[in-house]
Amino acid sequence: MLFNSYIFIFFFLPLCVAVYFLLYHLKMDKAPRMWLFGMSLWFYGYFNPSYVCIICGSILGNFLISRLLLREKARGRRRVGKVCMLFGVLANVALLFYFKYFDFFLENINAAFSMDFTMRNIVLPLGISFFTFQQISYVVDSYRGETEKYSLLDYAVFVAFFPQLVAGPIVLHGELISQLRDETKHRPNAENLAKGLHFFAVGLFKKVIIADTLGNMVALGFGGVEILTTVDVLLVIVAYALQLYFDFSGYSDMASGIASLFNIVLPVNFNSPYKARSILEFWDRWHMTLTRFLRQYIYFPLGGSKKGRIRTYMNIMIVFVVSGFWHGANWTFVVWGLLHGMAEVFTRRFRNTWGRLPAVLQWFLTFGFVSCAFLIFRADSLHQVYIMFRKVAKLESLAVTETMLEALTLPEIAHLERLLHIDGLFEKNALHLCIFLPLVLYMAVGTKNCQEKEFVCNVKTLAATVGMLVWTIVSLSGISTFLYFNF
Repeated sequence: MLFNSYIFIFFFLPLCVAVYFLLYHLKMDKAPRMWLFGMSLWFYGYFNPSYVCIICGSILGNFLISRLLLREKARGRRRVGKVCMLFGVLANVALLFYFKYFDFFLENINAAFSMDFTMRNIVLPLGISFFTFQQISYVVDSYRGETEKYSLLDYAVFVAFFPQLVAGPIVLHGELISQLRDETKHRPNAENLAKGLHFFAVGLFKKVIIADTLGNMVALGFGGVEILTTVDVLLVIVAYALQLYFDFSGYSDMASGIASLFNIVLPVNFNSPYKARSILEFWDRWHMTLTRFLRQYIYFPLGGSKKGRIRTYMNIMIVFVVSGFWHGANWTFVVWGLLHGMAEVFTRRFRNTWGRLPAVLQWFLTFGFVSCAFLIFRADSLHQVYIMFRKVAKLESLAVTETMLEALTLPEIAHLERLLHIDGLFEKNALHLCIFLPLVLYMAVGTKNCQEKEFVCNVKTLAATVGMLVWTIVSLSGISTFLYFNF
């Protein structure tokens, strides 16, 4: 099920929230969490019921391993516990490998050794990368003795909680389970409801009105790279960087807003990353919970920065290669990870020199690098990347094709023109190229995200919430999935 769908907005979400608090009102202690878990499974398996079996099996397996780890910890059998922990981590990685990378592995074996293994065409379950990493963190924390003896129900809700299930944030056990148990959160809270609806409206607007509009240009560009002009390629680079920003930012806002309806606070996952003036700062702002996971469960166990400069740089590269692979089964993701790893190493090595550059130049170089790297991230193949960068380097044409401009057309503008009988007042060139893209870029760089601002419930906020909800709900006819569902 998608957040940006009629069934979710008008049926699933109101029903889920209302019954959840009703059950607590009726003094039914476990029933609300059972209801929340059941609704989360419905949400997850809406498009493919078989997904439910996968996630339930994963939840049960990891829960049993964590219980075993806690038992061995109590008995002081550290070596046995370590073996069990490694088994749990490898089992999670194996599950992820099968569904996400098995066909990719066979494809490369066939290409490298002239083999003829048949592809399995395995369907990737939604969010498997997210809930697998979340459970790996739980298994490792159990080995370290940092978890409690939670019930199976508490653990199941922790993993399956639908706002964060399919696209993050990657939540740690202590950040969610304690809130679910907190009796002060078992009653509706007017301020949290208002805040949640506002966050949801803002996120939905970012996704439907901004990200999906930019996505039209991006899809057209990558669908016909051979006919693109130099300016077309540059526009596609910027458009995709902004599309990914508002898609992910929108999802993060919606996830936080939905959680707020349940009086739950999710960790901040997105903190205006395009304001960053270095790659180091970018990764402190972008997908913050993934960065935290990679730091705590890969970088630090490898030794972090405590074993010399060369070892530190090697650890950084390993982390970014893992990050690349985590995002997708394609060499483009690996290259993207390698480039970011090298950029991080470069920035660390020349931190003082970089710091002496003008702030504007720091921002421009960082944004330019991130945007160009995202082109590799989005491309179907490295050959496609080569074609697009070659067009930029050769300056083949400085014109903008009409089809690229048409791809940015907002349906609302066309409706307004017909309503007011002013056809042609808004030229596509002037409106979308000279106004829309700069405005969207300013929103990404010059404004604050919801979670950076203190929420104030007043008439202005209410009007903005209602306005964004009405506009986006009217525009939901062109439903698209969230980009991060693919990762």
